[in-house]
Amino acid sequence: MTSSSALSEQAGRTCHNVVNPFHSTHYFAPELSAEMARAGIENRSAGYFACRGAAMGAVGPGTITATFYNFNHELITQHVPQVWTVTTPQAVLDARLRAVDATLRRLLGPEAVESPEMAEAARLALRATEGCTRQARPLYAAHADLPVPDAPHLAYWHAATLLREHRGDGHLLALLDAELDGLEALVSHTASGRGMSYQGIMATRGWTEEHWGAAQERLRTRGLLDAESELTEAGVQLRKDLERTTDRLDRAPYEHLGAEGVARLTELATGFTTAAMNAGAFPAALFGK
Repeated sequence: MTSSSALSEQAGRTCHNVVNPFHSTHYFAPELSAEMARAGIENRSAGYFACRGAAMGAVGPGTITATFYNFNHELITQHVPQVWTVTTPQAVLDARLRAVDATLRRLLGPEAVESPEMAEAARLALRATEGCTRQARPLYAAHADLPVPDAPHLAYWHAATLLREHRGDGHLLALLDAELDGLEALVSHTASGRGMSYQGIMATRGWTEEHWGAAQERLRTRGLLDAESELTEAGVQLRKDLERTTDRLDRAPYEHLGAEGVARLTELATGFTTAAMNAGAFPAALFGK
């Protein structure tokens, strides 16, 4: 790897880390719950599976498990495909976009939503997505088939979604190569101090304490966790290698945008994401050890 490639990958990761939360704000918003309820979906997990999976059509639980990766398949089967008997993928996509619109207007305010900086962020992020590729990236490819919304804040959110799912699809390839199943990936990420909290995972992913303990034991057997369930040196290195592989697989959109564009998008995204976080977009208890 050349030094220029390494710089591009690091810059891409930094940009992703501030663009991705902009996409994620609606998952924790009351506006999404309200829109899903109007579509006939009352359960929060069912709403998440539906709104993130709707771009792929009325898919079954196997497809959701494969593409979401770290949810317990049994939890998914409680809601999919039943959710598609009460609504349609297009209705969910429409409801999701309405929720995003309302959420961003509440968190950021009309001045930021309608600002020249928002329009600039949308242009830059959409330009970056021109470097994305569909092959072996099902969630990205499905969302890439959706139309770009007209409003700049929704266009930026759409582009952030594409960049998130593009990187996420690549990350799953890295996890498979590292021979980590979905729960092992969660356990090791939480142990790193950078992933979701144990409480957050237990509340949303459908795993039990027994599942968690068994995954920890598998990681100990591989020498990745110690007796206190902290990452060993090998575990720390594995997490670093996973991020480097993910960076490499996700390099193309940021190389396409170019160093100046990446720097400017990072600057703009940092401002919008910081404002959303300061407005309470994310429940603190879900993240970190």
